[in-house]
Amino acid sequence: MTFKQPQTLQAIAEIIGAKKIGPEDFPVLGTNEIHMVRPGDIVFVNHPKYYDKALHSAATVILIDKEVECPEGKALLVSDDPFRDFNKINTHFTRISNFRDELHDVEIGDGTFIHHSAVIGNEVTIGKNCHIFPNVVIGDRTVIGDNVIIQSGTVLGGDAFYYRKINGKFDRLISVGNVVIKNNVEIGNLCTIDRGVTSSTVIGQGSVLDNQIQIGHDTVIGKNVLIASQTGIAGCCVIGDDVTIWGQVGMASGLHIEEGTVLLAQVGVNRDLKKGTYFGPIAEEFRDYLRKEVKLKNLK
Repeated sequence: MTFKQPQTLQAIAEIIGAKKIGPEDFPVLGTNEIHMVRPGDIVFVNHPKYYDKALHSAATVILIDKEVECPEGKALLVSDDPFRDFNKINTHFTRISNFRDELHDVEIGDGTFIHHSAVIGNEVTIGKNCHIFPNVVIGDRTVIGDNVIIQSGTVLGGDAFYYRKINGKFDRLISVGNVVIKNNVEIGNLCTIDRGVTSSTVIGQGSVLDNQIQIGHDTVIGKNVLIASQTGIAGCCVIGDDVTIWGQVGMASGLHIEEGTVLLAQVGVNRDLKKGTYFGPIAEEFRDYLRKEVKLKNLK
């Protein structure tokens, strides 16, 4: 998330009541998760296992639960609960309405049809010549390009599935990102595309999604990607252009799938994949999978 106006370390420290280590006027431009941070961002860390990763990331402000040596050119915010305070920062700078507030700041392009039963949140932009079917839900800050088709029951911009467990209960990391649907995308019935935690979940130009597909937070799908029914893609994945994903594929979080890859039905993806065709419960090159099956049959 990028702040509408740059902030200072002092201003952020006052919002969350944290100890600051660094100049009062140290610039703070926004917040981000560790895999997406840029200079000027705040990233949070609350476990020693990840201190080095956060401290040496591109982020220049580290919200941390212990006072440590601060790398040169960076600043620290020391908090007893960085997870809580990351939420506090994000919600301070982002209006969370969850369909409870009166509709405002919605832009709709010429030639777009939206069925009267669709529900639209705040700060939504919809391009030209789109077709929004009955019972579609479009969450706050969603951006939809031109010539987009969204079929019935699909939900864009639900909360990210991102929790920690504390005192025996699950505590949500509040999502202040959005969903971006590029031009000429078609989305089938009953799909769910979660908004980013601090950034955008993106469906690239010309991509087509079948029915009943789940796309997790901050995942970026490239151009002309074809995804068949009942596929589940976890958060923070990057899927290259011209990838084909057949039915019931399951993909773990944070993975990269190269351009032009084909994932056959019911593939389980647990690692980054180079361009190729894959099959099996733990993704294997399709030819390797077939050779293995032949060998197993010959053992009988």
